[in-house]
Amino acid sequence: MTTGTPDPVPGPDRDPGLQPERTRLAWRRTTLSGTVVAVLAAKTVLHGGATPASVVAAALCCALWLVFLRIAHERIRTLSATPRPRTLTSPYATAAALCTVALALCGALLVL
Repeated sequence: MTTGTPDPVPGPDRDPGLQPERTRLAWRRTTLSGTVVAVLAAKTVLHGGATPASVVAAALCCALWLVFLRIAHERIRTLSATPRPRTLTSPYATAAALCTVALALCGALLVL
Protein backbone atom coordinates (compact mmCIF):
# COMPACT_ATOMS: atom_id res chain seq x y z
CA MET A 1 0.00 0.00 0.00
CA THR A 2 1.41 3.37 -1.00
CA THR A 3 0.72 6.58 0.82
CA GLY A 4 0.61 10.07 -0.52
CA THR A 5 -1.21 11.64 -3.39
CA PRO A 6 -1.59 9.88 -6.69
CA ASP A 7 0.34 11.10 -9.70
CA PRO A 8 -1.60 13.79 -11.54
CA VAL A 9 -2.95 12.82 -14.90
CA PRO A 10 -0.97 14.68 -17.55
CA GLY A 11 -3.10 17.22 -19.36
CA PRO A 12 -3.11 17.90 -23.08
CA ASP A 13 -0.25 19.87 -24.56
CA ARG A 14 -0.70 23.61 -24.30
CA ASP A 15 -1.83 25.20 -27.54
CA PRO A 16 0.04 28.51 -27.78
CA GLY A 17 -2.36 29.80 -30.43
CA LEU A 18 -1.17 33.08 -31.85
CA GLN A 19 0.80 34.13 -28.76
CA PRO A 20 4.27 33.60 -30.34
CA GLU A 21 3.21 35.62 -33.38
CA ARG A 22 1.86 38.46 -31.23
CA THR A 23 5.09 38.48 -29.25
CA ARG A 24 7.17 38.62 -32.45
CA LEU A 25 5.09 41.55 -33.65
CA ALA A 26 5.55 43.33 -30.31
CA TRP A 27 9.34 42.93 -30.61
CA ARG A 28 9.18 44.33 -34.15
CA ARG A 29 7.09 47.33 -33.05
CA THR A 30 9.49 48.10 -30.22
CA THR A 31 12.43 47.84 -32.62
CA LEU A 32 10.68 50.20 -35.01
CA SER A 33 10.13 52.71 -32.19
CA GLY A 34 13.82 52.54 -31.31
CA THR A 35 14.72 53.05 -34.96
CA VAL A 36 12.61 56.21 -35.07
CA VAL A 37 14.33 57.55 -31.94
CA ALA A 38 17.81 56.82 -33.36
CA VAL A 39 16.98 58.45 -36.71
CA LEU A 40 15.47 61.51 -35.05
CA ALA A 41 18.52 61.77 -32.79
CA ALA A 42 20.83 61.77 -35.81
CA LYS A 43 18.60 64.31 -37.58
CA THR A 44 18.61 66.58 -34.53
CA VAL A 45 22.39 66.59 -34.38
CA LEU A 46 22.83 67.11 -38.12
CA HIS A 47 20.29 69.91 -38.48
CA GLY A 48 20.22 71.47 -35.03
CA GLY A 49 23.84 72.41 -34.62
CA ALA A 50 26.23 69.81 -33.36
CA THR A 51 27.51 70.31 -29.86
CA PRO A 52 29.79 67.74 -28.24
CA ALA A 53 27.02 66.70 -25.83
CA SER A 54 24.48 66.23 -28.63
CA VAL A 55 26.93 64.19 -30.71
CA VAL A 56 27.63 61.93 -27.73
CA ALA A 57 23.90 61.56 -27.02
CA ALA A 58 23.16 60.72 -30.66
CA ALA A 59 26.03 58.22 -30.80
CA LEU A 60 24.75 56.63 -27.59
CA CYS A 61 21.24 56.43 -29.09
CA CYS A 62 22.62 54.63 -32.13
CA ALA A 63 24.68 52.23 -29.99
CA LEU A 64 21.72 51.45 -27.74
CA TRP A 65 19.53 50.89 -30.79
CA LEU A 66 22.06 48.42 -32.22
CA VAL A 67 22.21 46.49 -28.95
CA PHE A 68 18.42 46.36 -28.72
CA LEU A 69 18.20 45.35 -32.38
CA ARG A 70 20.52 42.41 -31.71
CA ILE A 71 18.49 41.26 -28.69
CA ALA A 72 15.21 41.62 -30.58
CA HIS A 73 16.51 39.78 -33.63
CA GLU A 74 17.65 36.87 -31.47
CA ARG A 75 14.29 36.74 -29.68
CA ILE A 76 12.29 36.93 -32.92
CA ARG A 77 14.39 34.11 -34.35
CA THR A 78 13.81 32.02 -31.22
CA LEU A 79 10.06 32.62 -31.36
CA SER A 80 9.98 31.57 -35.01
CA ALA A 81 12.08 28.44 -34.54
CA THR A 82 9.65 26.20 -32.65
CA PRO A 83 5.98 26.16 -31.76
CA ARG A 84 6.97 26.19 -28.08
CA PRO A 85 9.89 28.65 -27.73
CA ARG A 86 11.99 28.85 -24.61
CA THR A 87 11.48 31.77 -22.27
CA LEU A 88 13.52 34.95 -22.46
CA THR A 89 16.40 34.73 -20.01
CA SER A 90 16.76 37.34 -17.30
CA PRO A 91 19.98 38.97 -18.60
CA TYR A 92 18.45 39.51 -22.05
CA ALA A 93 15.21 40.87 -20.58
CA THR A 94 17.15 43.24 -18.34
CA ALA A 95 19.37 44.40 -21.20
CA ALA A 96 16.36 45.01 -23.44
CA ALA A 97 14.57 47.01 -20.74
CA LEU A 98 17.67 49.06 -19.95
CA CYS A 99 18.30 49.77 -23.64
CA THR A 100 14.71 50.93 -24.09
CA VAL A 101 14.79 53.26 -21.08
CA ALA A 102 18.26 54.63 -21.91
CA LEU A 103 17.22 55.21 -25.53
CA ALA A 104 14.20 57.19 -24.37
CA LEU A 105 16.33 59.23 -21.97
CA CYS A 106 18.94 60.01 -24.63
CA GLY A 107 16.19 61.04 -27.04
CA ALA A 108 14.63 63.29 -24.42
CA LEU A 109 18.05 64.80 -23.66
CA LEU A 110 18.47 65.75 -27.31
CA VAL A 111 15.06 67.38 -27.48
CA LEU A 112 15.61 69.52 -24.38
